[in-house]
Amino acid sequence: MSPGTERIERYGRRTRWLHAAVYLTTLLLLATGLWLLVGREGQPSILARATGVADTRLHLWLGWALAGIAVLGLVAGIRAVPTFLRETVRHDRGDLRWFLRWPQAVFTGRFARHEGEWDPGQRIANVVIVIGLLVLIVTGIGLAVLHGGHLFAWFAKVHKWTAIVMTPVLLGHILIAAGVLPGYRGVWRSMHLGGRLHEETAERLWPAWTEERTAFPTHASHGSKNLVDRT
Repeated sequence: MSPGTERIERYGRRTRWLHAAVYLTTLLLLATGLWLLVGREGQPSILARATGVADTRLHLWLGWALAGIAVLGLVAGIRAVPTFLRETVRHDRGDLRWFLRWPQAVFTGRFARHEGEWDPGQRIANVVIVIGLLVLIVTGIGLAVLHGGHLFAWFAKVHKWTAIVMTPVLLGHILIAAGVLPGYRGVWRSMHLGGRLHEETAERLWPAWTEERTAFPTHASHGSKNLVDRT
C-alpha cells in the first residue's frame, strides 16, 4: 500500500454513537423549534404530520431525549472529560497562523500546522456547541417545569437567542464535517465507516495528533486498540 493510504481510527464506536444521537436529536429540535419560532404552531410540520404528534409536544419530547443523552454520555465517558477539556482550552503559538491561513486552506487543503487533537477552529466550535447545548437543555427544562412568570419569560428569551446563535455554528460544523469543502475532503469518514480515514487526510488536518498515533499504533484512542490499519 502506498504511503498515506493506510487508515487510522479517529473516533471509537462509543463516541460515534453518542455523536449520532446528539446530532440527530439536535437537528430535530432545531427544526421543530424554528417551526414554532416563525409562528407556525397552528400548522403541523411535515414531521408532525408523519408522526401524528403536535410540534410543541415533539419539541418537548426531543428536549428531554437530548437531556437524557447528555447525562448518559457524561456518565459513560466521564474518564474522557479531563482530556476533552484540556484539548479544547489549549492555546499554542501556531494558532494565529492557522486562522490566518484557514480561508485559503479550506479550498487548497494547505492548513498551517497546529498541535493537539483538534485544530483551533474545532476548539472554538467545541466551546460554543457544548455551552450552547447546556444552555438550551437547562432553559428547556425550565420552560417545561415552569408555567409563566418572570423566570419563565427569561428562560424563553435565553432559549430562543441561544438557538438562533447555535444554528449557523451547527450548520458550519455540518458543512465542514461532511467533507464538501475541498480542504476537508475525506474527513466525513472520521465519524462514519468505522471511524477510519486515510492517514493522508489525518496528516493534513491533525498533523501532530497523527504523528503521535502512528508512532504508537497499538495505543488506544477513543476506546480503540487497533488504531492504524496498514493491511
